[in-house]
Amino acid sequence: MAAVMKNITLRQLKVFEAVATHLSFSRAAAELHLTQPAVSMQVQALVEQAGVPLFEQIGKKIYLTAAGEELQRHARRIAQQLREAGEAMAAIRGIKGGRLNIGVVSTAKYIAPRLLVAFRANHAEVELRLGVENRETVVRHLADNEIDLAIMGSPPKDFETIAEVFAEHPHVIVASPGHPLAAQQRISPESLSGESFLIRESGSGTRAAMERFFVETGVQLRQTVELASNEAIKQAVMAGMGLSFISEHSIGLELAVGRISKLDVVGTPVIRHWHIVHRPEKQLLPMAVAFLDFMRAEAPRLIAEQPPGWCPVPMALPAKKERS
Repeated sequence: MAAVMKNITLRQLKVFEAVATHLSFSRAAAELHLTQPAVSMQVQALVEQAGVPLFEQIGKKIYLTAAGEELQRHARRIAQQLREAGEAMAAIRGIKGGRLNIGVVSTAKYIAPRLLVAFRANHAEVELRLGVENRETVVRHLADNEIDLAIMGSPPKDFETIAEVFAEHPHVIVASPGHPLAAQQRISPESLSGESFLIRESGSGTRAAMERFFVETGVQLRQTVELASNEAIKQAVMAGMGLSFISEHSIGLELAVGRISKLDVVGTPVIRHWHIVHRPEKQLLPMAVAFLDFMRAEAPRLIAEQPPGWCPVPMALPAKKERS
């Protein structure tokens, strides 16, 4: 495809990326403030240069072909690089501000708002763009250069990153306050094998840490129920559906009001660590460097001072501008 696409334009790529994102010519046209025929013309010119279909229509819906998915990845990288170039030029000219794209694994939403609010207090000019997703999605965004930095537990192992620890991340085993184990002390991990456990989905860092803990203690869980979020797990624990291995940072409010009990299981808490991660080849712009410096200096204190009953603000911490 490379040989036949040397004459493509940035405008064609921008139009294609919008259509690929929305899977709709009309929505792409509205976003770009173009007519639908103008969008169709740009996409058709790109298809002719590619020499292969980029979209296919089934019924009234359009879908990306394999070639379209590949081109979409490149288009996003090019758009990111152009943004970085623009912000680098602005930094050289002495203009403050810039956009900061941060990926946050879902469990980190219990600590990230406090950190980001504190950072913005001294950097009001920053445009923050946040994505709160599961570990696999955040790792994919890192790999595809779609984010500047990631806040996560263990850094990815299948490609090179620079990862800095900024705080401890304890995990505990919890139950409803009425569970018989809630009143016991020094509970052996072996005594948990017959309990029903509420667990995170495959790909979750919490799930991986739980599995390591039980492998190391020689415990095989007999009954598990998979749930897709910490919020669902907490509700199920409070309802008495079972026990769970969960981030202690995610249950501060429930512990404070007595809705969940932390079990005194031998070998817990399991201490993991929070990392701030980026690609080694990533050209970090001044705002990203400022955020890294802030995390090194302030994050340990802010997390340590987080009150026990603190409840996170919604993660819709808005950027100053919507994506155009």
